[in-house]
Amino acid sequence: MSTGEIVGWVGGIVGSLIGFAGALVGTYYSVKRTNGPRERAFMLRAAGVCWVAILLFLGLLLSLPTSYRWVMWIPYSIALPVGIICGNRRQQAIRQAEAQGQ
Repeated sequence: MSTGEIVGWVGGIVGSLIGFAGALVGTYYSVKRTNGPRERAFMLRAAGVCWVAILLFLGLLLSLPTSYRWVMWIPYSIALPVGIICGNRRQQAIRQAEAQGQ
């Protein structure tokens, strides 16, 4: 292996670890900063769905032949913003319902 290849591997591994750590921290604080039990349960479910979906996307992206990898970006680029918008609306509705109930 040449020096450039080693640097590339190290950069890929370190970058992946930093990204994974950032995802864990983001998930932790998303759950921690909830206001009530219903919101916390929703956030745990939403985080679980996001983790599974993104890991599935990455697994397919790494396992599919190169000519088909671009196809995976179509549902991902549609589902991600739609999921974020729907999730935010649902979380806000839960917050309002919990605030009225207290």
